[in-house]
Amino acid sequence: MEFVIVTGISGAGKTSALHILEDIGFYCVDNIPPALLTTFYELCEKSSDERMKRAAVVLDIRMGNSFEDFATAVNKLRKDDHKYKVLFLDASNDVILRRFRATRRKHPLFPDSSLYTIEEAVAIERELLGKLRMTSDYLIDTTFLSSGQLKERIAALFMGGDISSLSVTCMSFGFKYGVPTEADLMFDVRCLPNPFYIEELKYQTGLDEPVREYVMKWKQTQAVLEKMMDFVDYTLPLYKDEGKSQLLIAIGCTGGKHRSVALTQALYNHLSERKNKVTVHHRDIEKA
Repeated sequence: MEFVIVTGISGAGKTSALHILEDIGFYCVDNIPPALLTTFYELCEKSSDERMKRAAVVLDIRMGNSFEDFATAVNKLRKDDHKYKVLFLDASNDVILRRFRATRRKHPLFPDSSLYTIEEAVAIERELLGKLRMTSDYLIDTTFLSSGQLKERIAALFMGGDISSLSVTCMSFGFKYGVPTEADLMFDVRCLPNPFYIEELKYQTGLDEPVREYVMKWKQTQAVLEKMMDFVDYTLPLYKDEGKSQLLIAIGCTGGKHRSVALTQALYNHLSERKNKVTVHHRDIEKA
């Protein structure tokens, strides 16, 4: 049985995540009271309906005062040796505020709209959820993700039907667009020769063979890639032994289109050949 608890900051995409999980075969329930968590788990576990053997529930700040019972309910699952994973959705404050203003929805912490500003409500929510964020099994920052990219990330984590093994995501990004705050390992490859300054390569990406050949032809690139692969190969078993469920390896260059893409793709190929559960995501490859 697979059981996923979806939580996170309001406005970060929990509803979208639940819809995606439903699309890939999970039986989903939104905003379940914490007191019913164990009961719902056991109903799914004992059900003869195979559709309920993959279940996902949303627990978040909308439950108000009963949110304090969240930790108790999750601890009871753990105490009863029930297997589950926690997926935490987050985003930057600027993006959260922009989403609330765009939709004109009231923040769940507002018992009365005059009591808080949205900024204050988000700050309080972050404080309440801080420990949960730190202990979650999967963390997805939706700040820079489109709805399609979010679907790809969630499908990569749960589509395989095995949430007990370590899932590795190799992500390229551009520092000019901001660093991925959910990254577990981050490599900066701005030290390598940049194809951006070669006119015929400028508008191509690291997925195009001419760019890949240019990036990879340098001795310093080969040395950086070799050391990167050695480090990842050494640490992956350590993360697995520690019980980690998700590992996000981020590789960044200036714009996220050339060097980082080429090296991220090379690392992805390397890990794939070694039969790891790995996906690749080029966050900024389509940006100007």
